[in-house]
Amino acid sequence: MVVVGNERIVLIDSVSNPILRLEQAGLDINDITDIIVTHFHPDHASGVPLLLMDMWLIGRQKPLNIYGLQYTLDRVEGLMGFYNWSAWPNFFPVTFHRLPAEEMTPVMDCSDFIIHASPVKHMIPNIGLRIEFAQSQKVMAYSCDTEPCDEVVRLSEGVDVLIHEAGGDSIGHTSAKQAGEIARKAEVGKLYLIHYATGKYATGDLIAEARTTFPGDVALAKDFMVLDFSKRIPLSQFGRGHKNNDHRG
Repeated sequence: MVVVGNERIVLIDSVSNPILRLEQAGLDINDITDIIVTHFHPDHASGVPLLLMDMWLIGRQKPLNIYGLQYTLDRVEGLMGFYNWSAWPNFFPVTFHRLPAEEMTPVMDCSDFIIHASPVKHMIPNIGLRIEFAQSQKVMAYSCDTEPCDEVVRLSEGVDVLIHEAGGDSIGHTSAKQAGEIARKAEVGKLYLIHYATGKYATGDLIAEARTTFPGDVALAKDFMVLDFSKRIPLSQFGRGHKNNDHRG
């Protein structure tokens, strides 16, 4: 997930082959100014070493900020240590910002957006995010892996868009129906479901399930979906290439 502003471009988590995925999204990895790692599970953090190495190989020199809980960043740094990155010559400056596990912790405040983090309930320490867009005053909340919890409700209160996981009713996760309950309690404008089973593993109608508990608009988040938060108009999906205060999955 990428949040694109005029001043900052923030990558949220990094997996697989990040340079390829970002190119497919029309973004240059050297333009990324910040990375937020929500938690240290491989489907959220495994691409960080490859991304840092690719940045180094293309000759990046400008600084990069990485944010996350102490639990998370200790392990990210440890993983990079196994790759002996301290011996890579002429490596660009990287600053790790360890966030306290407290609700509405300030992460970033710039001309594009204000970002706060709150701990959520997963199998390991994890954070959800609330992003306020300065130009439009639109607000988005995101929680990837979490059980239903009051922290997510408070984090999402009154947002225009909530992007919430729908991995199923199990330890550390949430069903589409439960995500709908959270969206209703938080009184959000629109709910996007993410982190759900696809292909032959997909079961049921997640949108219909969420609508049993949430009366608002519900949709499935898709790869390379773009949400425009730059204008004071109803949110809609745009094709690849739209810019200024957008969010790209």
